[in-house]
Amino acid sequence: MNRIQALAGAVASLVLTGALAGAASAATYTVTVEPNYPPAQALEVYKPLLDYLSKATGNTFVLKPGANYHVYWRDMRAATPVDFAFEEAHFTDYRISHQRFTPLVRVSDPTKYMLLADAESATDGTHGLIGRRIACMSAPSMGYLLLGEWYKNPIAQPEVVSTAASWKDGVEMVFATESEGAMVPSYIAQTYPNLVPVATSREFVGRAFSAAPTVPTVVRQAVTAALLKLRSPDILGELGATSFVNAAASDYAGSERLLRDVFGYQAVRGSAPAPAPAAPPGTAKPAKQQQGLTVKAQSGGGR
Repeated sequence: MNRIQALAGAVASLVLTGALAGAASAATYTVTVEPNYPPAQALEVYKPLLDYLSKATGNTFVLKPGANYHVYWRDMRAATPVDFAFEEAHFTDYRISHQRFTPLVRVSDPTKYMLLADAESATDGTHGLIGRRIACMSAPSMGYLLLGEWYKNPIAQPEVVSTAASWKDGVEMVFATESEGAMVPSYIAQTYPNLVPVATSREFVGRAFSAAPTVPTVVRQAVTAALLKLRSPDILGELGATSFVNAAASDYAGSERLLRDVFGYQAVRGSAPAPAPAAPPGTAKPAKQQQGLTVKAQSGGGR
């Protein structure tokens, strides 16, 4: 009897030791994403992705959403601690050069933005929207910065309205006659065939999922493997992606130049940003991004 009790005690001890070891090896990691949605909505949108990563890696992933782009940029410049980031190319390159982040995977589709308008407002192209209202998430979102490349003359600008809570809300503002145009990512623009594409931006490498240097290598590898295997149309659809592919820092070199005229931006001391990636044939050379743009009522995606 004593022998049986001793054996049972040993087994229980081993089980407890294994459980404690598992608890010790599992950890909680924060993931930040661009404030393309209000924080409460962002938690819903990204929950399936984070649940998937938690199940696939045995760790816990929690969202750290930004209130708006102004706060997001402030926190990025201050190197507010975060473990992972899912962002457009200009922010990814900034984190690589300033905070030693490592891009793990990227959305396979390239990023480009489209200026949409109703048929009447689109008649004269971008020129026809000078002095008119264009809905767009606020600076330094990629859409806002690329919009500035089409309007070089500081006295011939649209009125950029940054009151939308998300990119889709910006399109809805056109239907509600609260704006004449909307600047949105192409994956959103494609869902509104009843609006006219007035202009399409130059392309950037797709959004990246990157890791801070504090994240253990084994966790980075597990996250990379999980995202490369991700095939759920529901999760990918929410992200506006078809799949993830491997990413490298060289894919994003030079993309942070899009931030060079944004308030508070500083290149890494002792170095200049890499040259901007070559634009596709037929694309106009970029102008200074923020020159002369008129902005109205920052809320939702803005302040």
